[in-house]
Amino acid sequence: MTDKALALTVKDELFWDPKVVDSEEIAVSAEDGTVTLRGTVGSLRQKREAKSAAERVHGVVFVENDLSVRILTESRRLDADVRGDVLQAMLLDSLIPANVDAKVQDAYVTLSGTVDWQYQRDEAAFVAGNILGVLGVDNEIVVDSAARTITGVTDAIQSAFKRDAKIDADNLSVATSNGTVTLSGSVRSWSEHDAAVAAAWAAPGVTTVNDRLTVSY
Repeated sequence: MTDKALALTVKDELFWDPKVVDSEEIAVSAEDGTVTLRGTVGSLRQKREAKSAAERVHGVVFVENDLSVRILTESRRLDADVRGDVLQAMLLDSLIPANVDAKVQDAYVTLSGTVDWQYQRDEAAFVAGNILGVLGVDNEIVVDSAARTITGVTDAIQSAFKRDAKIDADNLSVATSNGTVTLSGSVRSWSEHDAAVAAAWAAPGVTTVNDRLTVSY
């Protein structure tokens, strides 16, 4: 697929996704499989959904998400109100530990605290980013799983790869050292990429995942 054809296909996918309400405001360019999104959208959630939509397109190897979030004047809110809603939303989410805190300055949220698992860290960022008036989320939450065993973590991750129908385990390699997992190899889609990274984070004792996977078609 040519760069022009790939950009047009991504544009079609953005228009097709009803969660990307401002798709007409997004400019798309492509070069050697790298897609760049530019323009403005009305929420951080839309910015995330636009990136996900672009990654679904066959031929995309990387997405540079340069979209800006623009909050309309009537939707602007005080930082204290935004923080209150972020804290309330996290409190109601059973996946997020109670020690996770949030600060808000100029509509940008900074999350802090410690969690046992990466999925809890991801959940907090996802919830905060869905709050009306949030322009961005800086996730400073630390994954602290030192208390969990890391014995056999490499074999455990490789076994998880083999169980997952989305993942071709033969094309991936896993290296571990002191809670850090390094993934390398090639995957056939961003869906497979995300599944492999999630599987690595699910292993007991993992505190860092170095993602060196490449998307190849």
